[in-house]
Amino acid sequence: MEPLDPLKIPKIRILQGDGPVNVNAALDDVTVTGFGKTQVLSSQVDGKTYDFHTKVRVPKIRIEGTYDLKGKILLIPLVGRGVCWFEPTNMTIDIISDVKVYNKDEFVFFNVTGAHVKYAIGGLKLRMNNLFDGIESLEESTNAYLNANWRPVSESLRPILSKTIEDILLGFMQRLFNNLPGDFMIGDVKNNLPSKKTDKKV
Repeated sequence: MEPLDPLKIPKIRILQGDGPVNVNAALDDVTVTGFGKTQVLSSQVDGKTYDFHTKVRVPKIRIEGTYDLKGKILLIPLVGRGVCWFEPTNMTIDIISDVKVYNKDEFVFFNVTGAHVKYAIGGLKLRMNNLFDGIESLEESTNAYLNANWRPVSESLRPILSKTIEDILLGFMQRLFNNLPGDFMIGDVKNNLPSKKTDKKV
């Protein structure tokens, strides 16, 4: 099993056309660090659907990769392709995961099919190299402006960061639960598993 910190993601694609953000962007060869220091604040499981409701805190996440971006953030036209990184800090994340139950090798497993997040952050730093075809003055001033105005920028980037975090957590949970039988966590999971022989109405 590959390590979860750092976590590797081949590609994240973002299309966002509403509000202050209008971008067509892709992140390739993404490396995410920081999730190894995740603190679980609370965790609940729906007794009928087995969907997980979890709240975690992560002191700092660093998302690095190669970006390809064309669009606007805070009405600033941005065009570029190159190396980038984002560092949200003091992040709390509420996660709702969609779960299906299945049998394998006489064990019950959870198949996590989706992750939906809401988050709050205490700070955000970012850097995008090679903006505007490498025009250094524009690149430096734009990065400085985005960092100085991190609060509105973070709200503008919320759809992008949400998608990134959802992809990260979905991959994380799929790896975890694909290797951990569900009844190791919930003792009566078998009792609630629908039976193919008895699910017909009499």
